[in-house]
Amino acid sequence: MKRTRLQFESIHQIMGSDELAVILLTDEERRHALTVVCDHPMTQQLMMRMQNPDVCRKMLPEALLQMVPGDLDLMIYGLHNGQYQVVLSDESFEHSVVIRLSDAVLLSIISNIPLYIEDQLFASQCIPFEKDAKGVAIPINTMDLPRLNVALQRAIDEENYELASQLRDEIKRREMV
Repeated sequence: MKRTRLQFESIHQIMGSDELAVILLTDEERRHALTVVCDHPMTQQLMMRMQNPDVCRKMLPEALLQMVPGDLDLMIYGLHNGQYQVVLSDESFEHSVVIRLSDAVLLSIISNIPLYIEDQLFASQCIPFEKDAKGVAIPINTMDLPRLNVALQRAIDEENYELASQLRDEIKRREMV
């Protein structure tokens, strides 16, 4: 399986929402990016580590990671109902656990555990990376149902019927599962 290593680029609040933020991950060449929506508690954890890395070295997650022997990997291998599928495993795959992508990002930041994505999934989900972009796109297939419904109503209100049709189709696809 071919894979691409990702690195944390930045995190930004979503306009009009105090509860959500977007994590931006890039490939090592910084040509392509993956956007990940995260909740408020995870946003706080990431921001705290960006602002106070020295203070955070003595926090429980960082301390526990110092006790973990061996090499670990984080791999984004799929997408199901708007959620990326991520596995944390040892190098032999003898031990593994599925975790949220936002948790994988935090774990990678605090431990330098490499975060990879399967190449075919990355190709279908990535956007071109622009360093000074004013905003980023969030793929429809990574939005949860409440956000899809809000986006659908907004698209209808703005008479963007092509987008409304795509959103409606994604909602129907999810409801059939």
